[in-house]
Parts: sequence; C-alpha cells; structure tokens
Amino acid sequence: MTNPSAVPTNPKLVAINAYVGVTDDLRLSSIFANQREAFMRQGAPTLAKRRADLLKLKNAVLARRKDFETAINADFGHRPAQETAAMEIMPSVQGIDYLRKNLRRWMRPRSRHVAMQFRPGTAKVLRQPLGVIGIVSPWNYAAGLSLMPLATAIAAGNRAMLKPSEFTPKTSALMAAMLSEIFSEEEVAVVTGGSDVGAAFSALPFDHLVFTGSTGVGRAVMKAASENLVPVTLELGGKSPAIIERGFSLSRAAQSIVFGKLSNAGQTCVAPDYALVQESDVDAFVAAYKDAVRSAYPGGASDQAYAAIISQRHYERLAKLVDDAGAKGARIIEIGERPSAQRVHTMPPTVILGATPEMTVMQQEIFGPILPVITYKELGDAIAYVNAHPRPLALYIFSDHRSTIGHVLARTTSGNVTVNDTLLHYVQDDLPFGGVGPSGMGAYHGEEGFKSLSHVKGVFTQAKWNFSSLMRAPFGPITDLVLRFMLR
Repeated sequence: MTNPSAVPTNPKLVAINAYVGVTDDLRLSSIFANQREAFMRQGAPTLAKRRADLLKLKNAVLARRKDFETAINADFGHRPAQETAAMEIMPSVQGIDYLRKNLRRWMRPRSRHVAMQFRPGTAKVLRQPLGVIGIVSPWNYAAGLSLMPLATAIAAGNRAMLKPSEFTPKTSALMAAMLSEIFSEEEVAVVTGGSDVGAAFSALPFDHLVFTGSTGVGRAVMKAASENLVPVTLELGGKSPAIIERGFSLSRAAQSIVFGKLSNAGQTCVAPDYALVQESDVDAFVAAYKDAVRSAYPGGASDQAYAAIISQRHYERLAKLVDDAGAKGARIIEIGERPSAQRVHTMPPTVILGATPEMTVMQQEIFGPILPVITYKELGDAIAYVNAHPRPLALYIFSDHRSTIGHVLARTTSGNVTVNDTLLHYVQDDLPFGGVGPSGMGAYHGEEGFKSLSHVKGVFTQAKWNFSSLMRAPFGPITDLVLRFMLR
C-alpha cells in the first residue's frame, strides 16, 4: 500500500495515484471530507456550470473513444471495438446530451396546490443537490456504467467519488486519468482497489450511494451504507426471462435474443437469461436460434465480433454450469466452431434443453452465452413460472397481440420491459432504469435519475393576511364557523 504522506497534491494526479494504490481508509475519508467541505463552501452549481461540466465530460469521452475501445479489449482479452462504441460510448454520449437538454426544466421550481384554509400562502418544490455521491461500478460495462451515474450526479449538482471494478484495470486507469484532467479532486475523484477498498468505500457517509453489480454484493453494500443511513440505488440483476408467444415469428425472436444474449458474450445485467417457448415450438426455435447465431457470428466463437469472458475464473464458473446441467440430464447444444487457441477464456454460444430447477444454471444469474430453453403449454404457465421466481431486472415479451402484451405486463413484476426485442429499454434516455426486489432498488436515467440524486425540498410561504390564523387560540365563534365549513 502506498504511503499517504508520499501522495502528490497536484489534483490532476489524484485519480492516477488512486489507481496505483492510494486506497487506505484515511485517504478515502480525506477525499470525502474535502468534497463535502467544498460543497458546503461553494453551494449548488448553476445551470451553466452543470451544463459546462457535462459538455467537458462528453468531449473527453469522445476524444478518448479509441483509447476506451483499446483498454476494454485488453481487459477482456477480446471485445470488438464496435461493440464497445455501440454499447458503452454511444449511450453515454447520448445520455449526457439528454441531461444537458432537460436540465433547465428539471431545475425549475415547481408550484404546488395549497388548500383553501392556508391561502393565499404559496407552496413550491425545489430540487437541490444532495452533496457527495458515491458510485460503485462493475466490470462488464466498465466505461458506460461508470459514466452515466457520474453524469447524472453532475447534472443534479453533486460532487462524486467513483470506485470502478478491479477486474478491468486498464479501463479504470484510463477513466482515472481522463477524469483527473477535467475535474479537480473536490469535484470528482476515482479510487480503485479490491473488495477491501470497496467495503471501505461503501461505509463512507455519502449523501447517496449508487451501486451496480451482483445481488450478493449489493446486499453487503446496502448493509454497509445502512450504518450511516445512506440512501442507495442498487442496480443488480437476476434471471431475466424472454417469453415467446406461440405464433410469433421464431426467426425474429431468435435474432433479437441472440443480440441480447450474445452481446458482450452475455455479460450484461439485462441479457435474456432464459427463453420460455411453447412446447410445440422448441425444435423450430432452436433451429432459428442456431441460424441467428451463425448469421451474427459466422466465425463462431473465434469471430472478431464475439467477445471473450472477462477472466478465466468467470469462464470456469460458466463451464461448471454447463457441466452440471449435462450431468443432471439436460441436452447441451454448442453452436458453431469452438474458439481458436489464441482466444483465451472464450465460450461458444450454448443452448440448454431440459433444464430443471435442480440444475445450478437455473438457480443463479448466468451472465454468459448460455441460453436455457424452458417449455410451457399455455401462456399462463409461462407467467406462473416467472412469478414463482425472484423478480428480474428485465423482462422480454415477443407477441403480435396487444392483449397478450398487456396481460403479461399486468401479471408480472420486473424492472423494465422491452417488447419484441431485447436490451433496448436501457438506452431510452427518457425512461427510468431500475430493478425491483432482488433485482434492485431505485432508478436512474431519465428525470427519475435526476430526482434520485437530488433533494426534493417543499417550501410553504405564508402570506401577511391568511385564513390559517383563524384556527389558532384563543378559539371563538369564527373558529367554529371555519371548522364547520371545512369538515362538511
């Protein structure tokens, strides 16, 4: 561990130094205290300041697009530059544009209704920055899932401390260097390290903590935050189902599920975890899925468009899921060629038929290119299956019938939903994004994200002459008259 006394004080070096090991509790507390003191001293930033900061962030990301593509590719072992640009850089840039466009409207005080007995007083709602926001981001989209919570925190007028994943060290280093160039430590700071640093980070008395990651770690983060009564936004995961109604184009459904399941090799929190298919359509769906995989990735697991698994440890976890399912009677179907020797920890697209609840693959979020296909007889059986399990972060419905879509929406509870496609609800800037129950708590994106990282303050202003004074002691006939009128 680096000696804190040896840390240079140049704020442009803070994030870089944090990356190389400035991670002890004292240093974390010092950064936090400095941000809190600066917030109290300078107050809420203006609209112009927030917009300027967001524009700085956007321009910095665009200027380093190739650097991010290179760093993420190196961290994964292989991930196509186009996938990084489409799945991380583009949503972040467009999300920042959306925040800048809507900030004036969101920041404007809003009048509220005043009951007759309190008139002519007035009521309004102000949205203020909370102060210092903590952000813990994951490895699967190391840039995008850091940048959007950070941009939202800036838009809401806050300062922020970011703890990126230790599993993507090159991306974290790039993020640290970039942010240190455009923000002072008092505005935005990046600290890195392993689980011990994450635990210390989560225990800081932030004004709000945003965590994206697994449900298990999310529980630990929430427990640590609760010691200081820190409100949390938890973006977790779960087993997100894709329900295909009988009669819907299996080719179209398969193409969409391949996109959602195999982008980033399935390492996506809102990836379709398993497919629910009417029992008479299973063979046709598997054939359509194979065709869709071969069309998207003609080179199989060695295709340049196909990403690797983040690490050998994660690859081995996925391999054990497949082996366990096969040992317990499932039919395992690998699609396409196995990866070449040069492609480390890369798993071919895999379908599992006959999966049962006893199999580990059906007990945990897969987070890889493995698709169990579960059969149902009637649509109600598919809905019951979803409802018998923890509420997922996403749900996908494939149907040509509005009545079916409405029925599934009404009878299931999940995070967000995409109808007749996958993943795309996440990149709708005006929609909130969040889970429910084990898949998450709270939301960001859209106006809801701005509200989550703001304090909504109600203000009532009393008029010089007002009716409410008639309700105070000493009570008399006028008080009784007013009470009779109001309690009709």
